[in-house]
Amino acid sequence: MPVGDCERAFAAAAAEDEVELVRSRLPWLNQRGHLGLPVELDSVTPVLERIFLALGGVLSEQAGKRLTPLPGDFLQPQSGVLVEIDEPQHFTSYRLLTLEMYPAGVALGYDLEHYKALCRAWSARSDKYRAAKAAPAFGPAGRQRQRAYNDALRDLAAAAMSTCVVRADAPDRDGAAAYQRGRSRLRAEVGTRLP
Repeated sequence: MPVGDCERAFAAAAAEDEVELVRSRLPWLNQRGHLGLPVELDSVTPVLERIFLALGGVLSEQAGKRLTPLPGDFLQPQSGVLVEIDEPQHFTSYRLLTLEMYPAGVALGYDLEHYKALCRAWSARSDKYRAAKAAPAFGPAGRQRQRAYNDALRDLAAAAMSTCVVRADAPDRDGAAAYQRGRSRLRAEVGTRLP
């Protein structure tokens, strides 16, 4: 499946349902991660740093990154809800590690236990995806750890900003089906956050 097809199918299904989605690029979610968050998000920095270090991240390299926005999948512009479509490469043992480190009671736009179960079910296969690819601040074979960190960054920083990330699981890479599975959660989150 060509890169981006799953996200495009998800967005098309949302548009048919009259849910507007635009590409997400927020300045407070940037390449430096927890080291580049605004001061009003200081409360979430310690847990993100613990996650970063548990994944083998190198703080000096992370600090040297630019403050350019970290691209995401979508933003629902009226509500500020972030929407991420998670294909199989998001369901790794590294992602499971991050999910298990989340503070109790953190407000998420998805079912945490369901996501842990997906990681357990898919990690044997997903841990092999681009396993050798390097990533800045995570070194050789660090791309999966970087992805897991960035997912945690989005989740926890958004929660600290009193918004949320609605995650749509698409391990089958079927964006339209992922929209249908997550439709009620997305519509509920969007609806409660409209001005």
